Amino acid sequence: MTDAQPSADRRLAAQALAANDPTGWFEPLYAEAAAGTSVVPWDRDVPNPLLVDWLRTASLPQGTRGLVIGCGYGTDAEFVASQGIRTTAFDVSPTAIRGARARFPHSPVTYKVADLLNPPPAWRHAFDLVIESITVQSLPPDVRTPAITSIRDLLAPGATLLVIADISKTPATVGPPWPLTRGDIDSFTAPDLAQIRVESVPRHDASGLNRWRAEFHRLSQNAD
Repeated sequence: MTDAQPSADRRLAAQALAANDPTGWFEPLYAEAAAGTSVVPWDRDVPNPLLVDWLRTASLPQGTRGLVIGCGYGTDAEFVASQGIRTTAFDVSPTAIRGARARFPHSPVTYKVADLLNPPPAWRHAFDLVIESITVQSLPPDVRTPAITSIRDLLAPGATLLVIADISKTPATVGPPWPLTRGDIDSFTAPDLAQIRVESVPRHDASGLNRWRAEFHRLSQNAD
C-alpha cells in the first residue's frame, strides 16, 4: 500500500474527517463491502479471543444486561448472548446492522443502529456489562474524550466495563486505527468508575502483537 493507494478504511476516513464527521466513514465502508468492492478489515468468523477468555471466567449475575459497542456484523455480540446475557448491540452503520441480522437470522441479540457519540437517552446507566472492543481506537483522538465519557454513561450502578484495544507507546497521529496508550486506558477511570485490571494480552493471531484488555467497575451509586 502507498500513500497514493490507501486502504479503503483510511481513504473513507480521510474523506469523513475532512467533512468533520468522525463516524461518517463506517457506513460507506460497509456499503462498499456489501457491494464487493472493499473488505471490512476487522470482520472475523469467530469472536475475539480476548473477549472469549475473559467472559468464560467472569462471574456475572443471572439477568445481566449487556451492550456491545460498534458490533459490526455481530460475531462478538452473538458470543456474549450465548453466555446467557441479555444482549443489545449497536453500530453506526445501517448496512452493518442489516448484515448482522442477515448473518444471524434467529439471533437473541437486539441489534440497533446508533452513534456512540450520541447514543439513545434511554441507554443512560442502563447496562450491567458494556463491551468496548476496538471502537474507540477507530475514532480520531480529538473525539476520544467524548467517546469515553459516552461509554461511562452507559454503565448502570455496579456495572462492569471491558475495554479491548490495540497498544501504542506514544499518542497515535495517523489512522485509522489510532491505538490506545496506557494513558488512554487510564482515562476511562472516573470517581465512580474504578480500574480493576489492565493487561497486555497476545492477540492470538499471526501479528505477534498484544492488545490491552482492561476491566473497570462502576460503584453501586453514581457520582452524578
